[in-house]
Amino acid sequence: MPVAVVTDSTAYLPTELVERDRLTVVPLTVVLDGTEGLEGIDVFPADAARALGARRASVSTSRPAPEQFVRTYRRLLAAGATGVVSVHLSAELSGTVAAARLAAAEVGERVDVVDARSTGMGLGFPALAAAAAAAGGAKLTEVRRAAVDAIGRTSTFFYVDTLEFLRRGGRINAAEALLGTALSVKPILHVADGTIALRDRVRTAGRGLARLVDLAVAAAGEAEVEIGLHHLATPRRAAELAEALGSRLGERLRATYVTEAGAVIAAHAGPGLACVVVHRRS
Repeated sequence: MPVAVVTDSTAYLPTELVERDRLTVVPLTVVLDGTEGLEGIDVFPADAARALGARRASVSTSRPAPEQFVRTYRRLLAAGATGVVSVHLSAELSGTVAAARLAAAEVGERVDVVDARSTGMGLGFPALAAAAAAAGGAKLTEVRRAAVDAIGRTSTFFYVDTLEFLRRGGRINAAEALLGTALSVKPILHVADGTIALRDRVRTAGRGLARLVDLAVAAAGEAEVEIGLHHLATPRRAAELAEALGSRLGERLRATYVTEAGAVIAAHAGPGLACVVVHRRS
């Protein structure tokens, strides 16, 4: 077996890519109104959308336990993997990387943990890059380098209807939340060095989507790109973004992946999320 690549459930990769590239996905835990479940196994995007919508239920999340990573790494190594590269969402947003590193220290030097400094396909694209390198026979250090290089070529932008959910979860500060809600302003955010920061403010959701497209095109530059699109219970917004980006980027757009954001991101972003992740191929 080549080097095995592990990621977590917040990558929100299309199932066909996970299967094609033989990725191992470790789920985070979601608690809906006191009931605990694993993201993507027990708890799905529709559950989070309902909980955060009309029901106004409490939603919280937690990292996988280090023991869960230990079991995963040992299973892959026992099956013949020459090493494991484990790529996870930003340490600024979750304790998942810390748990993975604790597990790696216990299992040994054949496990290397990478902080993707993002989430969603901002995590997914580096995991795919690592998997492609591994499939080509790359060694552990080379697989890690492929993930790190992809991180540097990936930009994440997203629109939310309100900053309240991010404020509640401690992912954005109260002052920024106040700025985002003043005069019914709609916030555009981006992931900057692993943290969520206010990028822009618009007056309407329509202008918010148009601004996402502008930011994505600027991030693409002249490079060939792959695009990841996420939404929460708003497939129409994702479809509009895909159409607009296809028109603006033309032949430079090599692939577009659309998935619904899972419960972990939903808990912090809230209903109405629309996200664009740009991965420059070079």
